[in-house]
Amino acid sequence: MDGEVCIIGGGAAGLMCAMTAARRGRRVRVIEHARQVGRKILMSGGGRCNFTNLYTAPDNFLSANPHFCKSALARYSQWDFIALVEQHGIAYHEKEAGQLFCDESSKEIVRMLLAECAEAGVEIVTGCAVLAVRASGSGFTLQTARGPLDCGRLVLASGGLSIPKMGATGFAYEIAQQFGHALEPTRAALVPFTLSGRPLQDWEGLAGLSHPVRVSAGGMSFDGALLLTHRGLSGPAILQISSYWSPGEDLAIDWLPGQDAASALLAAKRGSPAQSLAGWLAAQMPRRLAQRLAELAGAEEAPLAQRRDAELSALGARLNDWRIRPSGTEGYRTAEVTLGGVSTEAVSSTSMESALQPGLHFVGEALDVTGHLGGFNFQWAWASGHAAGQAL
Repeated sequence: MDGEVCIIGGGAAGLMCAMTAARRGRRVRVIEHARQVGRKILMSGGGRCNFTNLYTAPDNFLSANPHFCKSALARYSQWDFIALVEQHGIAYHEKEAGQLFCDESSKEIVRMLLAECAEAGVEIVTGCAVLAVRASGSGFTLQTARGPLDCGRLVLASGGLSIPKMGATGFAYEIAQQFGHALEPTRAALVPFTLSGRPLQDWEGLAGLSHPVRVSAGGMSFDGALLLTHRGLSGPAILQISSYWSPGEDLAIDWLPGQDAASALLAAKRGSPAQSLAGWLAAQMPRRLAQRLAELAGAEEAPLAQRRDAELSALGARLNDWRIRPSGTEGYRTAEVTLGGVSTEAVSSTSMESALQPGLHFVGEALDVTGHLGGFNFQWAWASGHAAGQAL
């Protein structure tokens, strides 16, 4: 159908785009290669879907053009999505830092989107791979596993490269390049770090221990929990900083955020001179972690009274600026999102439409817009999907 809208990808952005366009009277067909839509929604947030963040703002997103996300986020905000959730009677709660989760299950969000799509008359086709796309006189012709399909407008909502076991592919990137779009370099983001050699040995036996830290890299810092794993480092603070870290760069970890450790150690020397560094640290973090930090600093046994002030000052400075160099990340296998993607340079920030190929739109993770951890990437999916749906 020449007037039909085809959306490739039945994830968050694709379903939002579909229901928005269909409400406006467009004939919409969603084509999903997996056997069910919304698979990433279902597994997100430990099965409870961190569907948005109360504090969503443009500075929560990375892009070669940091201004690109502003229009869509302003026109479909977190409050708009929250209103939709409430309209469907879905109970939710704030976990921390504005992160909103379903009380019960991520399935509620998928059911809500499918109900909206059904009411608007969206056709959803699952288990159908799109093999090729070409422009035609009246729009586009898709070669699918079920035969050719014509449409007037095409939306690429097939996501990025993260979590390939969920079916993630670079399809959107391939089609974008086919129509002349540039790609910003892609890499795994919101992803744990791996350690090897001595850095890994330093933390051996502590897998599962977690502690609040401030971690810095690439000119950015994040507060949150650091989790030691069998392979390296994870936890919210680590996932956040992974989007800013560059290979070969050290992570700077403040084990005592908000505290001047040097001054605190000197005060402890006066107040509790018989205490060891490990004992002092154990009052502020898991004992095994405290012991290991003291060992790595070469100061595990002697009481504070036996240490010179200069030595304690140096130890404190190290605790506030502990350096660890990752060997890499866990990659797309466990990454929550893909950094980079289709350059926004030739894409309209209001309609998500290509400036190079009329009728072609990009939404969600396929574009070079990546949110911080905490519901921001879902909000970009809702906002960008809504923007394209309004324009179709």
